[in-house]
Amino acid sequence: MAPVTSEEQSSSSLSGALHKVLVDLHQNPYPYVSNPPSCEKRASVALILRVRPNYHHWPESSLSGAEDRSLSVIEQLDDFFSQSWVQHGDPEVLFIKRASRAGDRWTGHVALPGGKRDPEDADDQAAAVREASEEIGLDLTTSNYIFVGNLPERVVTTSWGSVPLMVLCPFIFLQTSTDSPMLRLQPTEVASSHWVSLRALLSPSLRTMERVDLSERWLTRGGFITRFVCRSMMGLMEFSAIRLVPTESIHCSSIPGFIPEDKSSQGSLSLIDGWKSWYLSNQADSADRGRPLLLWGLTLGILADFLDMLPPHNAVQLWKYPTFTTPDLRLIVSILTYSLRKRNALEAQSGSLGNLTAVDSQTAALPIAQDEGSDPKHDPNEVGIGGMGVGRYYGESAKASGDGSSHAVGILLKGYYGRLRTAVWVFLAWRAATGSLAALCLWKWFRR
Repeated sequence: MAPVTSEEQSSSSLSGALHKVLVDLHQNPYPYVSNPPSCEKRASVALILRVRPNYHHWPESSLSGAEDRSLSVIEQLDDFFSQSWVQHGDPEVLFIKRASRAGDRWTGHVALPGGKRDPEDADDQAAAVREASEEIGLDLTTSNYIFVGNLPERVVTTSWGSVPLMVLCPFIFLQTSTDSPMLRLQPTEVASSHWVSLRALLSPSLRTMERVDLSERWLTRGGFITRFVCRSMMGLMEFSAIRLVPTESIHCSSIPGFIPEDKSSQGSLSLIDGWKSWYLSNQADSADRGRPLLLWGLTLGILADFLDMLPPHNAVQLWKYPTFTTPDLRLIVSILTYSLRKRNALEAQSGSLGNLTAVDSQTAALPIAQDEGSDPKHDPNEVGIGGMGVGRYYGESAKASGDGSSHAVGILLKGYYGRLRTAVWVFLAWRAATGSLAALCLWKWFRR
């Protein structure tokens, strides 16, 4: 018999930890978050889990995976994780890459199956089930899936703003069948689907940065020249991300561009148009299948509330503040936020750390009570769609504390974006001053 590898041992321990986490999530559901004033939209996503069998512990072909619905959810989970192939298997999460659509805020992004709640949906969970059926063809109501519970609901707001867009509700489902059904991808919504190991999501080696052109969001008017000047001066904005390494991928073959067209038959772009298309392209919105799959922004924030419960509980050390690629702007941001970051870090460390730590590359959640002197207008549920927002943490220690406001990301990022905006204005003033000085020197030189 072949020796057990370290990867197999890691998968085995992770499977046991996942069992405990799912039981806890079912026994301790997160609270309902009502819609803020003037915001009626609600949306739901499905976090779908499965266990990939290990080569040395393959399940018997006779196993159907269908659970007895007469049993409680806890009993179903206990029966599923008691199987040898599950204990030695590799837990995975299902992601989709959204199809490219004009006007879609999340076009081309890696996401979880889901969408907005329709009037005919009985509740938020029903919306998640319906969207999963429409987008990827999975019927989550069959006996091959266990509805475990939910993750923290949050109010999604516009980046850099306070206008609420919707309340987002994540729900967790566990697939118990040994064989995965064929996914039916909706061409208008989904470009591809990807199963990714939880071990990969927890690995520090796959942490990276996503660089995003925000000039189009900041400058809704002004055209190419204004965007060109803005991007040339400020560069791109960097957000923490996880590079996904799928174990299984399915691409929708009916979407436009799946088979590259013959370039000789296409009308060639002019040199200027081609350069504009390349220079102002948004990396985060790219539909290029050759680009690495990156999990960042809102979806990474959702996963944070789940990954924090799993070992090795060290993701806080992997968290990095958002910044810019332009060196002098990056330096100004670093200087203006240094004292704030140090103070927030000390404040976060002063809290009593429980068994669980809520963290991802953009959000970190620790068992810290909300300050009595905090801004009463601040809603800890608000999450920016550009990956710059903060979500309330309802982790284990927060439940024990009696209020749902315990979260480290709210402490670590408290006041950060205000300083970031100040840094941008200081940078613009700095560039204006240096530009004026350079122009004055040139004028004197020409006069001479």
